[in-house]
Amino acid sequence: MRTTVKDVMTTQVVAVQGNATFHEVARLIIDRGVSGMPVLDEDGKVVGVVSEADLLHKEEFKERYYREGYRPALSARLRHHLGSEGDTRRKAAATTAAELMTSPPYVTTPDSPVVLAARIMDRHGVKRLPVVDAEGRLAGIVSRRDLIRVFVRSDEDLQARVREDVLKRALGLTTNLVEIGVTEGVVTLVGEVPRRSEAIAAGRLTENLDGVVAVVNELRYVEDDTVAESLPVWGGA
Repeated sequence: MRTTVKDVMTTQVVAVQGNATFHEVARLIIDRGVSGMPVLDEDGKVVGVVSEADLLHKEEFKERYYREGYRPALSARLRHHLGSEGDTRRKAAATTAAELMTSPPYVTTPDSPVVLAARIMDRHGVKRLPVVDAEGRLAGIVSRRDLIRVFVRSDEDLQARVREDVLKRALGLTTNLVEIGVTEGVVTLVGEVPRRSEAIAAGRLTENLDGVVAVVNELRYVEDDTVAESLPVWGGA
């Protein structure tokens, strides 16, 4: 029931080969309205990512670092992005995507949960992740905006997912036993189910749905099947 990357990724991806020139990359960014793109080798495998930040930092670095008689310390943010001084010199002189790109790239796979993709983006401070198949070939791209859409599902969509995915598919319950209310992502479950374990499971599974903010579980039950049977006590001879 968890949303995976393949559910939200874009499959029509703007990408370049490593030998694409600085101007080709810049033109694609402007014309296609993207902030970055994967860099591919001859087999279509993702070898890096080049972004508008790479282009801008290259120009900023050249202006600040190589200006005659002026070599100020780079900002912490710029040093973090460009890396070591040797790396900054390399990027300042870069003329192709392969020289500009960040490599190895941070990537994800189609079957990865969106939560895991979000953690990768947050941990490494990136705005997008190329999606690769088992051979490392480009399958799509997922952005922060794609992931955010998962967590702003409509109340109607969440209600339908609780009914179909949780009650019907996961628990095999007759859906008319439970009244499902959803307000701003908060789900309320009201009704009566046959067993206590089903009431508990309904609440927990609903909480795990992407986009659910909280669950108010007011389900009643007929039978408490969670109480362990008491074992007989055998007396000694």
